[in-house]
Amino acid sequence: MWKEQYNRWKEYKELDKKLSSELDAIVSDEQSLEDAFYKNLEFGTGGMRGKLGPGTNRMNIYTVRKAAEGLASYVNDQGLSKRGVAIAYDSRYMSKEFAVETARVLGHHGIPSYVFTSLRPTPELSFAVRHLQAAAGVVVTASHNPPEYNGFKAYNEDGGQLPPLQAESMIDFVNQVENELQVEVADQKELEDNGLLKWVDEEVDQAYLEKLKTVTVKPEIERDISLVFTPLHGTARDLVEKGLKQSGFSSIHVVEEQAKPDPEFTTVASPNPEEHQAFEMAIDQGKSIGADLLMATDPDADRLGVAVPDGTGDYKVLTGNQTGALMLDYILEHTPNLPDNGQLIKTIVTSEFGRVIANSHNISTLDTLTGFKFIGEKIREYEQTGDHTFLFGYEESYGYLVKDFARDKDAVQAAVLIAEVGAYWKNQGMTLIDALEELYQKHGYFLEDLLSVKLEGKSGADTIEKIMDDFRNADIKEVGGKKVVAIEDYATTVRRYIEGDTTEEIDLPTSNVLKFILEDDCWFCLRPSGTEPKIKFYFGVKTESKAKSEQLIESLKDTVNERLHVLI
Repeated sequence: MWKEQYNRWKEYKELDKKLSSELDAIVSDEQSLEDAFYKNLEFGTGGMRGKLGPGTNRMNIYTVRKAAEGLASYVNDQGLSKRGVAIAYDSRYMSKEFAVETARVLGHHGIPSYVFTSLRPTPELSFAVRHLQAAAGVVVTASHNPPEYNGFKAYNEDGGQLPPLQAESMIDFVNQVENELQVEVADQKELEDNGLLKWVDEEVDQAYLEKLKTVTVKPEIERDISLVFTPLHGTARDLVEKGLKQSGFSSIHVVEEQAKPDPEFTTVASPNPEEHQAFEMAIDQGKSIGADLLMATDPDADRLGVAVPDGTGDYKVLTGNQTGALMLDYILEHTPNLPDNGQLIKTIVTSEFGRVIANSHNISTLDTLTGFKFIGEKIREYEQTGDHTFLFGYEESYGYLVKDFARDKDAVQAAVLIAEVGAYWKNQGMTLIDALEELYQKHGYFLEDLLSVKLEGKSGADTIEKIMDDFRNADIKEVGGKKVVAIEDYATTVRRYIEGDTTEEIDLPTSNVLKFILEDDCWFCLRPSGTEPKIKFYFGVKTESKAKSEQLIESLKDTVNERLHVLI
């Protein structure tokens, strides 16, 4: 089958010259050819993401055109084509080219595009869709993937990533495109002349920055705090600096070696603030100036990592769960007149720490599936029904949303808020680590960890499926010395309690995720990544001491690792 696809490309006389040359370079490597053509690059609920290069399973102008053709059909089907589509892109290879190709496909169908002239953060695109009252949005990005990747993320008219029903419709339209090589495009110059390709910048930037002012909780507090910020060669520098300055912060030090956009992300092994190595330069700079707080954003600026002095002359990188807990606690403690129907929204793999903090303020918590699109979907629902008021949303993977003028995780908002939180605690003579310790003393020692297993290509996908099948079908009664209380299978949306063998329905969309609820407030969860060739294992525990929590979480990981070693 894949050879038919390869031959179709090879025989296409108008194939892009660069892609044709790249195809010639791998013609003698059958494994590489098979990986490039054994399937179509999947357009899933979060869009598509893959390695750059020739082939139906790669990111290139043809697979992007196919996605854009599906988007055009989706927008027309919604009856919203006159409202147009907002398009942004990050610092990766081919990002601007893919953005323009998307506009050319849309323009062929008479759908206007609003395209930024230079790179912008993903959350600003989410905002732009709403601000421009567009029918949809696209961000060309692969987030924190390696340099050889790029991606295409689609947004609905609310500025959120497509929730399941809309995503299914979009996926159907994309899959109806039989030949990506034959998708028609309009001429860029003609589109510009006809007003079907409009370049946008300052208007959206200024509107976003105006909304960013609402993130501030206590404008009166002293902001005498020294900050080090690194955009990790991505899109965040301009908006983060401007946002911090307008919020009253003046001691802002940017890691200049990582400030310029760079598709190779030259100074880091991975441009991911979840990886501690990404903070190395920021930590060095922090030590040299005695900084109070370090911040790093991923290339498309939807994730924020934070590091703080640990009392030994070094810096500790906080987890997403810890940073989220600190911001949540600050919001709930210092927001006057919290609404009675206020709600925290988090994902099923995010720490229970947030729920306990929210409960202490009589604020309810809602769990969603992993993916910020589900948080955005709930915000929209609450606007329509009035059932709840959104107060804060976050996920363990460094994604936070403070105010709902964006409908995706927003590292710019998070940077402004965590700087304020740091300044507040500094005024109390404390660091964020001290503040965390207070929360632990009050609520218990919550500790989480993540095990991520990378399995690439067709063989990797098969192994991931094998792992999920094993954990799903095995009779696992104990993990790390803790009894299994219940198993939540989100593929069947059934929660099964071990004692009594009773079941109940989980009121969430289906997803290939398994969560094991253990005794004594412990749990672990496994899910294939939707954007990377990985399977992820999440662990969470709570005890009365840090040492006990650390020991317990290692026991859970050891048990799971033993099983994995047999399967891989």
